[in-house]
Amino acid sequence: MNVTVEIEHRATDPQRHDWVCRSCHTHSDLAAMRELLYVCPQCGYHARIGARERIRQLTDPGSFTELWSGVKTLDPLGFVDLQTYPERVLEAQGKTGLAEAIVTGTATIADTACVLAVMDFGFMGGSMGSVVGEKLWRSAELAAGEHLPLVAVCSSGGARMQEGILSLMQMAKTSCAVDLITDAGVQFIALLVDPCTGGVVASFATLADICIAEPGAQLYFSGPRVIQQTTREALPAGFGSAERNLELGHLDAVVPRADLRDKLGAYLRLLKGGEGPERGETRGPAGRGTGRLAEAALDRAQAVAAYARRALVRGDRESPDEAQDAPA
Repeated sequence: MNVTVEIEHRATDPQRHDWVCRSCHTHSDLAAMRELLYVCPQCGYHARIGARERIRQLTDPGSFTELWSGVKTLDPLGFVDLQTYPERVLEAQGKTGLAEAIVTGTATIADTACVLAVMDFGFMGGSMGSVVGEKLWRSAELAAGEHLPLVAVCSSGGARMQEGILSLMQMAKTSCAVDLITDAGVQFIALLVDPCTGGVVASFATLADICIAEPGAQLYFSGPRVIQQTTREALPAGFGSAERNLELGHLDAVVPRADLRDKLGAYLRLLKGGEGPERGETRGPAGRGTGRLAEAALDRAQAVAAYARRALVRGDRESPDEAQDAPA
């Protein structure tokens, strides 16, 4: 039996490029774009990037230490649509290489130590479920306990529908987390990147001491099409853009990506009181919330949160006996 094998050689395209701008459709080399922080050299479009790339860009080299990477949802509702909820989580984990839609840890930004929480829109649309709320709460606890500023990079499509009302409860939980660090006299900076919508923008993302955004980022609770169909009125030009939010006073600044690390470092030093040439360290916490009443409220909030989160997430508990009993 004779077998004939035909081999076809296809000429490679020497003009093939790896990255195409979604705004001006300019073709660029992927390696070159990484050096440009994924900002289009022609039109300045800021492309969406993942949490790991964001951490690489913002933090000082080798300074980031991840925390609570093992916290996972327990699928409290047993939700099923075309797939089960655990299947969708596994699919998102394989796509992004992340355990959840938020990465948390400690780092230094422009030589200033902080607690860092970075959301990733690529993980189920950056939806906020029980794990996102829990890790943001733990980040606030750590920031308050160690008197470190908290920096949150917020990018989300809203609440995670597979967790129903439990995902909406994270709005209250994360807002309480902001109160926690405020009472401890700790600084909080939020960086809103494209897109930041729904329950995230309606909770902790806009409660920071300083709120900044990247150029062109879309920031709103509901999408323009939904609002226009509901109100039946034409929306103003630039609705929901970072620039429009700055004009309306919802943001403190719109900062290009190349300047973010230095700008965040400057904000962190400013909020801590600055650093003069005559002294080698910054001023300590402002002392808010150090009274007995504030301490009691802080202990109560921590106890309630520790009990409430037991049924929703698992993993990375510091002590096996922690949060075993309900608060009185």
